[in-house]
Amino acid sequence: MTWTKEKLAELRAKFEGVDGGTMYDPHFKEIADLIFGADGLRAAPYVGLPTLLDAPSVPVESEGFAALQVALMGVPMDLAVTNRNGSRFGPRALRAIERIGPYNEGLKVAPLHQMAVGDIGDVPFSSRFDLAQSHKEIEAHARKVVAAGILPLSVGGDHSVSLPLLRAVAQDGPVGLLHIDAHCDTGGTFDGERFHHGGPFRHAVLEGLVDPERSIQIGIRGSAEYVWEFSTLSGMTVVPAQEFERRGLAAIIAQTKAVLGQGPVYVTFDIDSLDPAFAPGTGTPEVAGLTPREVREILRSVKGLNIVGGDVVEVAPAYDATSNTAQNGAQVLFEILSLMAFSPALKPRS
Repeated sequence: MTWTKEKLAELRAKFEGVDGGTMYDPHFKEIADLIFGADGLRAAPYVGLPTLLDAPSVPVESEGFAALQVALMGVPMDLAVTNRNGSRFGPRALRAIERIGPYNEGLKVAPLHQMAVGDIGDVPFSSRFDLAQSHKEIEAHARKVVAAGILPLSVGGDHSVSLPLLRAVAQDGPVGLLHIDAHCDTGGTFDGERFHHGGPFRHAVLEGLVDPERSIQIGIRGSAEYVWEFSTLSGMTVVPAQEFERRGLAAIIAQTKAVLGQGPVYVTFDIDSLDPAFAPGTGTPEVAGLTPREVREILRSVKGLNIVGGDVVEVAPAYDATSNTAQNGAQVLFEILSLMAFSPALKPRS
């Protein structure tokens, strides 16, 4: 084929003088019409008050709350850590990330424009020192979301917050678990504390909140393997990080789909599942971890999963001078939100 003046003239006639929101592909035009204003401009990502994924602020007490399909919620609590603290600043760090989305090119969706999504703020804690009370308040706040038929998507905080969130989400029966993490978090009592961040999923199974036979834990590694035998003995599927090289990503994706099936699933992502090269800002970093690309592909592969809630936890920004940890955490939050657009549990938009 030869490049000609006539071809150049055709391109100029089609593209010169049009605004940035003018698209010719039908799908791209549909997305652009949602995102661009009538003047062909998009809102700058760095203006206005920061919210999770730049979603509109919709407090629980507001008139617009009941119309939400997905509620983004901060859980700034890290009273249950066993190593470095600081994940209480995770929600604030993710809100400060100014450019995620708005279009998910892998799932072909603009979730904030095609669903009713709002940042409902943070769980209102009454104490900075009482772990048990904090867990009660997380559960109570999440129950307000679930009672309204809204899917909760939370940002911690340490991983212990998943237990009270699951108590709210799974009140009608156990759910499956898609758990991406460096650690199984199924340990027993530690230094006299049962509900630390290294054991929420032991309690979730024992309380009847999680079906262990429909649960998969991906990216597991580190020297604490001996304290996680509950995972395999209860029937959970554990995928060590080193299996990504031995078996390959495609095989792990196929296994993930087979384990989770068609029932309701809760998605929980610990930022320490990523190698510290990508996410140093966390309390319990483990070398030889997953890459952001691997995590993204796993999540995108389960499009259509019956997701009933999710969380991103353990972002501790003080240990990351680059903000890469928060950037990766916000991207995963966006991927989970994008998946919720295809969940059978998503209520119709009013």
